[in-house]
Amino acid sequence: MAVLDTVKSVFTKNLRQSGIYIAFVAIIALFAVLTHGTLLQPQNITNIVVQNSYILILAIGMVIVIIAGHIDLSVGSIVAFTGAVAGVLTVRMDLPWWLGVLGALLVGALVGAWQGYWVAFVGIPAFIVTLAGMLIFRGATMLTLGNTQISPFPATFRNIASGYANGIFGGQGYDLFTLVLAAAGVAAFAFTQFRARRAGQRYQQNVASMPAFVAKILAVAVVAMAFAWQLAHYKGLPIVLVVLAVLMLVYTAVTKRSVFGRHVYAIGGNLPAATLSGIKVKWVSFWVMVNMGVLSAVAGIVFTARLNMAGPKAGTMFELDAIAACFIGGAAVTGGVGTVVGAIVGGLIMGVMNNGMSLLSVGIDYQQSIKGLVLLAAVAFDIYNKRRADLSR
Repeated sequence: MAVLDTVKSVFTKNLRQSGIYIAFVAIIALFAVLTHGTLLQPQNITNIVVQNSYILILAIGMVIVIIAGHIDLSVGSIVAFTGAVAGVLTVRMDLPWWLGVLGALLVGALVGAWQGYWVAFVGIPAFIVTLAGMLIFRGATMLTLGNTQISPFPATFRNIASGYANGIFGGQGYDLFTLVLAAAGVAAFAFTQFRARRAGQRYQQNVASMPAFVAKILAVAVVAMAFAWQLAHYKGLPIVLVVLAVLMLVYTAVTKRSVFGRHVYAIGGNLPAATLSGIKVKWVSFWVMVNMGVLSAVAGIVFTARLNMAGPKAGTMFELDAIAACFIGGAAVTGGVGTVVGAIVGGLIMGVMNNGMSLLSVGIDYQQSIKGLVLLAAVAFDIYNKRRADLSR
């Protein structure tokens, strides 16, 4: 009974976040049944990761923007612009691929600084600034490309999105390196969770019972190893998944453990209080926008590498997918609430739904309507939770 009570408290303590994981598992199970297991085939799982990687990268940056109380409508245009810059450098100017990557990242940072200046120091709402940016940088993409497409890219550049880290440790019919890396990740997760639990006990905080704690670790281990097992039986570990995992770990640490992360939450949660407490609100907002520009450039590099082409129409509607991923993943429309992991899960929910409906031959018109309903339900759920919390005070 004690274990059941603990599990119940975990799910009810923060329904906004726990509910998204339940929904994710339910959606995977539903489409796995409807597609007769095709959804969970090794090749299809790899395709879901690769096809949605750039949206997940954008979602990491977007959730920080939303937590700070802003919004960014320009990320799709920045994806196209930075991809065009990479194309000009690596294809037209025949420079090494890594110079194309660095050039795209630098342009992304400059774009973020441009928009951050207007938002933070001039005081124009981010919605307006980034709406203007959507138009400005789409036009800049056309000028950079001469309104044509650049293709093909060097194989080394394409490997960013289509390459695999495999064969390092061998394996018969599977990639052992993928399994070893997944096992190391599970061990690292268990160690950090154990340290966090010990720290909570030391400061006399409420922590989960040992059976519930062990059950949580085992559940994560089973899911992670099953995922790795499927990847290992196709081509191994996609390089883009390594990039995504590093970004997720870094930004989770930034948002949860750094002073900057606490300031972002404080600004989004209560701007007047954050200002009175001495937080440099303008500079925090500025760096939030710079960070979004850099991550948009990363997404632009990945998308261009996967498509093997830089085109004027690249990145169209990406901003809406990234924003939807954040809200589905538990971010609050009013700011101050959200997590990097939640945004990733929200993006994966959309990716699984897209993939599952495509496997079932559902028309694009129905797909768009269903995704819109899911987004509306997620925001309505957020508002319901907030009102319930206000009434309980």
